[in-house]
Amino acid sequence: MLPFKTLQEAESAIGRSLTTAETIWCYKVVMRMFILVVGPLQLVSYPSVKMIGIRTSLPLPSLWVILLQLGTYFIVEDYTNYWIHRFLHCKWGYEKIHKVHHEYTAPIGFAAPYAHWLEVLILGIPSFLGPAIAPGHMITFWLWIAFRQIEAIETHSGYDLPWSLTKYIPFYGGADYHDYHHYVGGQSQSNFASVFTYCDYIYGTDKGYRYQKKVLQQLKGASNANGEQNGGSVTFAKDCKDD
Repeated sequence: MLPFKTLQEAESAIGRSLTTAETIWCYKVVMRMFILVVGPLQLVSYPSVKMIGIRTSLPLPSLWVILLQLGTYFIVEDYTNYWIHRFLHCKWGYEKIHKVHHEYTAPIGFAAPYAHWLEVLILGIPSFLGPAIAPGHMITFWLWIAFRQIEAIETHSGYDLPWSLTKYIPFYGGADYHDYHHYVGGQSQSNFASVFTYCDYIYGTDKGYRYQKKVLQQLKGASNANGEQNGGSVTFAKDCKDD
């Protein structure tokens, strides 16, 4: 599936900006979700984390233990999220649940948690699965939730920041990778992974993305050869240097 057939079509989609009204609407929906769905869950969060074995007492974990557990949480979440996300793109899952999240074909940071309330609950399972398998200290759990949310915001931001430290993380997807998934929308059978790219590569669900990138590079090269464009490469996420 190729969402873009011409260079102009791709650059038009890449440069698309939301109106102020669209941004405010997204913010309102997300905050309502936090208040009505996420908020009540916090009332049972402490008994839940105690039940799975997360401790709050001294001594504090060492930096090595924290890094090892965070790495485990990311791997477990990424793999399970991949399959749940693929399920949400089947006909029933998309039409009944996941379609809400794909209302934004050019996502912004606020659109990361913009989703059906049931999707928020379902995709919360992979986030808690890692801590349930390898429970640690509450500090590690807080860091995990914070890093996971930051990652989700970055991949939905629409900006492929050249100075981001995530560029040095092996197999990390990022905004450019996830933007393709949103551009294709409900027809997307590509780029399901939430954080890393290895699942999509192993199971062959990144072929559309890799082929589209190749086509866009060829279109860009042909355009440069004709003197219509300057150098550089097309990315699905906006480059912050272009602003």
